[in-house]
Amino acid sequence: MQEIKSKRIEKVISEIIDQYAYADQSERPWIIGFSGGKDSTVLLTLVWIALKRIRENNPFPYQLRRPVYVVCNDTMVENPIISSYTDDVLSQIEKEARNQNLPVFVKRTTPKLEESFWINVLGKGYPVPNNTFRWCTDKLKIRPTANFLLEQLDEKGEAIVLLGTRYEESATRERSMKKHEIKGKRLSKHNTSPNTYVYAPIKELMLEEVWYIINTVKSPWGFDNSILYKIYADASADDYECPTVVTNKEHKSCGQSRFGCWTCTVVKQDKSMSGLIENGQEWMLPLLNFRNSLVDNRNLSKNRMATRRNGQPAVTEDGHHQGNYTPEYRAKALKELLEIQKLVQKDRPHINLITNQELIAIQVIWNRDMIFDKTVGQIYREVFNKDIDTNNIKSLDDTERRILKEICGEEVSYYNLIDNLISLQETKTLMISKYGLHNDIENRIENFVKELE
Repeated sequence: MQEIKSKRIEKVISEIIDQYAYADQSERPWIIGFSGGKDSTVLLTLVWIALKRIRENNPFPYQLRRPVYVVCNDTMVENPIISSYTDDVLSQIEKEARNQNLPVFVKRTTPKLEESFWINVLGKGYPVPNNTFRWCTDKLKIRPTANFLLEQLDEKGEAIVLLGTRYEESATRERSMKKHEIKGKRLSKHNTSPNTYVYAPIKELMLEEVWYIINTVKSPWGFDNSILYKIYADASADDYECPTVVTNKEHKSCGQSRFGCWTCTVVKQDKSMSGLIENGQEWMLPLLNFRNSLVDNRNLSKNRMATRRNGQPAVTEDGHHQGNYTPEYRAKALKELLEIQKLVQKDRPHINLITNQELIAIQVIWNRDMIFDKTVGQIYREVFNKDIDTNNIKSLDDTERRILKEICGEEVSYYNLIDNLISLQETKTLMISKYGLHNDIENRIENFVKELE
């Protein structure tokens, strides 16, 4: 049985060598979506071995002219265990690619700031994703990687995406893969991106063979694969991973992802995080509890507004609110998140559940939504007993506020108006661009006039 596995694996390596160096004489870059999981690890392992053999068996350096990009997307809400592991692996891959003089290049992608999970949920008040409103996969995973792919297309004209998908994963996956294959051809057209081709070298490997490679084939970049095996064993969930590079509509679901975002509310239960906690990672329990609270609070009418962000009404016939989250709930959830971050950082100071850039952007959105009674700075100060580091923002100091109050006298509403307008100016200064500031100020003044009426 072991001999059969070895022969099948050797066949895959030989095919990769042929495809890279001989069957395709172009310099179209290869792009590997690397999640750090078992299938992407095996795919990169076999590609790496193939590249080394090409170098060893061919004296002509031009045979390795095609760059291989290892693209890893950080959603900014990755499971911290996997995120830490992946960071270590990518650093080792970068180091050994240089040492071994191989054309392997690591590229890390992240969502745009305005599309991050916390900006959408705590800033804009989007309800957390579920099966009917699954906005996260596109914003957090697909777009960042697609942007890198477009950069390669602009530069090279065409690109080849290597996938770690396998027939055995599911009947649906097998049907989907075969639907887009061309008989007798290794490459198939990408379903959504023009001038892009798809290559799935390990599509015929069985799960048993995947684990055989991880457990018996020494990592060509010198990492300890037993760490990955233990993570999977501790998580003890299902066998699927959330795809980074999507080639068809069937791939868009992350509902069965083994290792996805720790905030994932699409699944009914986060079995992987529960498994990690049961196997010694008790510090993750507050994260799991918060994730569960996001699910429990999602559809409560008291947490939702009567309108959507575009102003359209969002109230059912029985009076249930279905709009975006209320300012009160956003502030409450942010405080809970920061409290968990403070707790986790006591023993793991390197873990940030939300970045300062996101906090600042959330404040900008709150101001644009005319939310002034609670500020991100106040909440941060309540939790950490210090001011958030913003460097290039200057707020009114206590003396300036006292003078402003004295000038306004008993007209508290005028003081609040001026204070709000200054807050709008501050956040626009912070974000550098003044775009939209004029409209924001006009809206605030209009609201003030209505209040006087």
